[in-house]
Amino acid sequence: MLVFALTPAGSTAPVPWPVTFDHFATVWNGLGYAVFFRNSVIVGVWSLAVTTVLAVMGGYALARYRFRGRTLFMVVLLCTQFIPGAMMLIPLFTIFKSLHLINSLGSLIVADTVFNLPLSIILMSGFVSAVPFSVEEAAMVDGCTRPRAFLAVVLPQLRPGLIAVGSFAFIHTWNNFLFALMFVSRQDSFTIPVGLSYTIGEYSADFGALAAGGVVAALPVVCVFAVVQRYLVRGISAGAVKG
Repeated sequence: MLVFALTPAGSTAPVPWPVTFDHFATVWNGLGYAVFFRNSVIVGVWSLAVTTVLAVMGGYALARYRFRGRTLFMVVLLCTQFIPGAMMLIPLFTIFKSLHLINSLGSLIVADTVFNLPLSIILMSGFVSAVPFSVEEAAMVDGCTRPRAFLAVVLPQLRPGLIAVGSFAFIHTWNNFLFALMFVSRQDSFTIPVGLSYTIGEYSADFGALAAGGVVAALPVVCVFAVVQRYLVRGISAGAVKG
């Protein structure tokens, strides 16, 4: 993909020489990728933040409290992962239309957060369970309220889980094509996956621009993995075997 993006238009050379950045200029300025990139960042960051906060609260409740229907509730959360997003398009579209959220980034934030949340809650409950409750009790004996004990003692130990859950939420939202295609029709509200599809015409495709757009789309995900990979590996293994 990078080779195609750097190869001049019409060239068939296996090595991109001379190297050109015209395709990147075309997608960034001519096709409006600067706007698409901004929209993807807004949706991804908001979905990451909301998913992480709700997952911490839900995971803490599942790990620390014993209530009737707890096991059934966790099974239901797991079963939601078997439901394809395409099956929910019509109900979600109807709901968002009644809330006047169609053609707004808010619809994408809500939809992506809802689909990210079940697995995030289950993973976070495993991280909370790995923190001994005796440590939290000791903080409360010393005078902390339960929320204060959670913020001061438990939350700092959940850092690998927070990074893992947040990273997965951001990457899933960043790559989501279906929701962005169905709930947004204005070009100034497109995200990168939808904008990338517009480089393919009915009878032709600008492969150089398509490759350059693909590089732009993949770069943030690669950077996220490069920065948090050690937390992801530790977080996935911890959340998968405990709880």
